[in-house]
Amino acid sequence: MVKLTALPQYLRNSTRAVEVVSILSKYGLANWVSRLDSRFADGLFKSPNGEVLARYTPAVRLRLALTELGPTFIKLGQILSTRPDLVGVEVAGELSKLQADAPADSFEQVRETIEAEMGQPLEEIFAEFDETPLASASIGQVHRAQLVLGQRVVVKVQHAGIDHKIRKDLAILGALAELAELIPEFKNYRPRETTAEFQRTLLRELDFGREERNMQEFSGDFVDDPRVHIPRTFPELTTGRVLTMEELEGIKLSEPERLLATRADLTEIARRGAELYMEMIFTHGFYHADPHPGNILILEGGVIGLLDYGMVGRIDESLREDIEEMLGAIVDQDPVHLTSIITRIGKVPAGLDTTALSIEVTDYVALYANRRLDEFRLGAALNDLTELVRRYHIMLPARVALLIKVFVMLEGTAQLLNPRFNLIEVIAPYQKKLLWRRLSPTRRLRKLRRLYRELELLAQALPRGIVDILEQVQTGKFDVHLDHRGLEPSVNRLVFGLLTSALFLGSTLLLSRHVPPLLRGVSVLGAAGCAVSLLLGLRLVRAINKSGHLDRRR
Repeated sequence: MVKLTALPQYLRNSTRAVEVVSILSKYGLANWVSRLDSRFADGLFKSPNGEVLARYTPAVRLRLALTELGPTFIKLGQILSTRPDLVGVEVAGELSKLQADAPADSFEQVRETIEAEMGQPLEEIFAEFDETPLASASIGQVHRAQLVLGQRVVVKVQHAGIDHKIRKDLAILGALAELAELIPEFKNYRPRETTAEFQRTLLRELDFGREERNMQEFSGDFVDDPRVHIPRTFPELTTGRVLTMEELEGIKLSEPERLLATRADLTEIARRGAELYMEMIFTHGFYHADPHPGNILILEGGVIGLLDYGMVGRIDESLREDIEEMLGAIVDQDPVHLTSIITRIGKVPAGLDTTALSIEVTDYVALYANRRLDEFRLGAALNDLTELVRRYHIMLPARVALLIKVFVMLEGTAQLLNPRFNLIEVIAPYQKKLLWRRLSPTRRLRKLRRLYRELELLAQALPRGIVDILEQVQTGKFDVHLDHRGLEPSVNRLVFGLLTSALFLGSTLLLSRHVPPLLRGVSVLGAAGCAVSLLLGLRLVRAINKSGHLDRRR
């Protein structure tokens, strides 16, 4: 983490850092930096060019700024689009429009990367290799190819030098997050914590080997499922910077005209795709976390093909139960239970007004209570719930926020196939399955085994801990450490007042005893001491008055 005291020097010596803040300022997003007492910002934000951009909303300007800043910040925006509990539904919706298109590397650079990773010439691996990329995103680009053995594949190759560029941008982002922590209105966005989460996510995406392992895990989960086809990977032709996988021939959901021309049963495909995601989430606890139309193919026979496994989600059994309960509380219109779940799984701020929260949750549930099932839109309900949570500064776990975003995206994507599609109709039958699974003897036995192991560990540790405490008490080494918070200003003022009083009393003694040097019979040192103590006393009264009057009652 960058030291705050080193930030001005750090940013002054970084050309890229100045570029970042300049672009943010251009879009009217960095005026907060000028409020900090930092010399590196001098002259940088006094005349931002906002005339042309003034007609755009802050959310649009943020999207445009991140686009201009390049791949790292585009990825940041895409990840923030999964956190409407932090940035709000409007901003998250705008950031979800970010496209990670990037200039493609030349074929010579691609060849150099592949040969360096594989340790052999390109021609010995591929019988054919299309020099023109199918697509080029922020981290890598994709080429069609054919292996020497005849299989048609696609090869994902990391951009040359992207690792170094991203790590440099992440360092700058960390520095900006440190600065943002000083601004009160940014506190609720938790910039340092959000940036650390983003860094972990993006660095994982730089490892194509991780994506290949994700694909293998999905293949194992759905090995006998005819509804979905996971591309086969080639581990011997995959490294951290090169990923080789089977090529899928189908029509993307982002091409609705072609889908309509096939005369396939789009309503059935939408339902099947939603059930597939319910299986991923509630059965396996491991799901594809980016179900936008460009990542979903309709193959021959209505089989669903999924692309891009860089962003995946995992939920453990306890979190899965919380999600099941939350969705059940929304469907069953139970505001008391829903409030309890929100405060249990979220990071609740100090001084939360639980009564006001409960009232708002009750109003929220009442808003959707009288709607027929076919009129209930889960995406809209989850967006409203996210806005409610954000108003009370409750921070949801990243895994929960991502899952909510997936539900919203999934319903929107399915509605491209069937405008009347309703995700809640797919979830409702799962409630009975989830209830029976929770009550199943196998699950109860697994929980009892876990509880037994924890009690066994506690039973082993407790006697030893008690003996240690008793030994410390007997030997006089038992210490109680108190962590005081907010006492430093009060202690400083108390000491300051005592010193001021002492100076005043000493000075009056000098005056009363006419201690030389004298001026017209008055002790110079005594008069000077009284004057200084008077000034110090006035300063102390002013400081107390700024923080709270002495006679203020609580």
